[in-house]
Amino acid sequence: MTPPDRSADADPDGRNRLAREKSPYLLQHADNPVDWYPWGEEAFEKARREDRPIFLSIGYSTCHWCHVMEEESFEDEEVADLLNETVVPVKVDREERPDVDNFFMSVCQAMTGRGGWPLNVLLTPDGKPFFAGTYLPKESQRGRMGLMQLVSRVGDLWENERERVLTSGDQILDALEQQERRRPGGELSADVLESAYGQLASRFDEAMGGFGQAPKFPSPHNLLFLLRHHDRTGEERALEMVTTTLRRIRMGGIRDHLGGGFHRYSTDARWLLPHFEKMLYDQATLALAFTETFQVTGDEEFADAVDEIHRYVSRDLSSPEGGFYSAEDADSEGEEGTFYVWRTEELKELLGEDRYDLIRRVYGVREAGNYAEEATGERTGANILHLQRPLDETLAEIADERDASAGELEGRLVEARETLFEAREERPRPGLDDKVLTDWNGLMIGALARGGAALDRPEMIEDAREAAEFVLEALREDGGGRLLHRYRDGEAAVPAQAADYAFLVFGLLELYAATFELRWLEEAVRLEEEARERCWDGESGGYFVTGEDASELPVRQKEAHDGALPSANSVALWNLRRLGRMTGDRAYDERAAELEAAFSAQVRKSPSAHTQMLVGVEFRVGPGHEVVLAGADDAPGMDEMTDLLRCPFRPRTVCLRRPAAGEEVERLASLAPFTRDQEPASGGQATAYVCRDFACEAPTTDPDDLRRQLGG
Repeated sequence: MTPPDRSADADPDGRNRLAREKSPYLLQHADNPVDWYPWGEEAFEKARREDRPIFLSIGYSTCHWCHVMEEESFEDEEVADLLNETVVPVKVDREERPDVDNFFMSVCQAMTGRGGWPLNVLLTPDGKPFFAGTYLPKESQRGRMGLMQLVSRVGDLWENERERVLTSGDQILDALEQQERRRPGGELSADVLESAYGQLASRFDEAMGGFGQAPKFPSPHNLLFLLRHHDRTGEERALEMVTTTLRRIRMGGIRDHLGGGFHRYSTDARWLLPHFEKMLYDQATLALAFTETFQVTGDEEFADAVDEIHRYVSRDLSSPEGGFYSAEDADSEGEEGTFYVWRTEELKELLGEDRYDLIRRVYGVREAGNYAEEATGERTGANILHLQRPLDETLAEIADERDASAGELEGRLVEARETLFEAREERPRPGLDDKVLTDWNGLMIGALARGGAALDRPEMIEDAREAAEFVLEALREDGGGRLLHRYRDGEAAVPAQAADYAFLVFGLLELYAATFELRWLEEAVRLEEEARERCWDGESGGYFVTGEDASELPVRQKEAHDGALPSANSVALWNLRRLGRMTGDRAYDERAAELEAAFSAQVRKSPSAHTQMLVGVEFRVGPGHEVVLAGADDAPGMDEMTDLLRCPFRPRTVCLRRPAAGEEVERLASLAPFTRDQEPASGGQATAYVCRDFACEAPTTDPDDLRRQLGG
């Protein structure tokens, strides 16, 4: 067999080329005997020169089944020999190169009807895909093709039936190109909002919350849409779907009841058994959903959830420079979930009999374990802490039995949790993916800014401010050029993509709303223009996934549907609508209308798959308000008026702060010319200028009158 190509470009210690990379996921594979190449021209040039197919393997550092496939196959000398002899192996971190992942995931879904990670694709040397699949065991088993059999078969096809392979690749690309040839439609109307609500209501799990059956994802964008539907129509069931879902998620094992934060998704319908990785974007989007639900309901349970997320992110996902890390792994000590689960003997030893009994009752602990292994269905003897019913109900029942107060029991429960948390901290930790991604940081900045403003948590706003400063300084080309996507170990790289622009602009708009610091609005406007220059489709509307200089992929795609994350175009529509109202610049409204039209047929076909985009549509449908608060920070009435705009749920209201005097008056007027003449009233009182549906009310200095103008 041909030995791996350990050229001068590879690591001098015999590691493969991934040793030169910054991605934690790629570095995990640097010691594999597989002669991995990173995505790039070097790999494709080798494939052309040696006339070999490319074996492309895409994953991410916290992916459990990616770890399984590495252990079974990529660390195996027999598999490595076959791969190195037959193909050119290429590794991609999906989080570092979401454009590459997005394209080949589309290929996999088109070919197989499903997708997931690890994602494995075979390409011709010129990049045409002809096979795609997800996890592959080393040897074929239970109807699933093994990697050894696949690579051997590919080698034979490449030598003896190449035309068939090339034809297959052409057909796949033709199909993807056809998908991208959308005819722009018309404006989306309120009936699409009703259709989306109806689809979500029909799939709602009345008992456990969420939509559909297992596996269950939190999908916070669905909840943001439902909160707006409730606000606009008064439909109580929409709010009930949100509160039930969030309460059930908080009760389940998908929540880390000791350390805070939420795992990625639940493998069952009860939110009990999660895939244990913790992703930054889940913390951000869930924090936003909890914040908005608190704004609607005033229920402190939802505020507590935001505080828990913030404590977790601040403690475990915050970099010293100010940005937020990407994720924590599902695995530790070679197994998924080991860090998070408990055996009864360990709990008894740590807590003693009395506190163990309290933990057992509250968190559903069983001697045989409280969950079954996902693959085998067998009890493991381990326990996932979760609430079987609301905490106050359980504590009240135990208090009655013990003739104690619920408050006293809650204090002892807090002590027991602290004991378990400290003991857990001594365990080997899951791996930390410490790269900083612009798009995910944008979401977290926005969530913390909104939460800090709505809940009066200045520390959240400060964390959001520090992250924004870091991203805007460190993730720029040559210290001030175009935006970049990834930062790690002192290096920023990968040109920003549509999601980086959309999510960061969202975060900056929220940070401006929380602070009224004009620099954040100025940066949002600048980045929105950079996104237009680099990613906007001038022919059909909407944003391409990649910038205008992206030539590595055979089809330049646009995405609108929401997955685990909302799509870039969905968030961009929301941004454009808000910027149009904040600045009075019709160019934003026109671009938003073009974006909406570009995907309208797709959205009408499946409204509930595009709920984040419908947030932007709902913002346009209204009714909404534009407000300018004029006056100095310490002007009489300013704090009360500001609270009226930040604390209640006002999803279609935008607000600008116009200073009483100074250079910021002109800076703001350069963005929003109509503010130049909106001065504070004589005497320096805070003055509110409110407009709705192109009609403006008389300016007011009375907070009660402002409340009336905003509709209560």
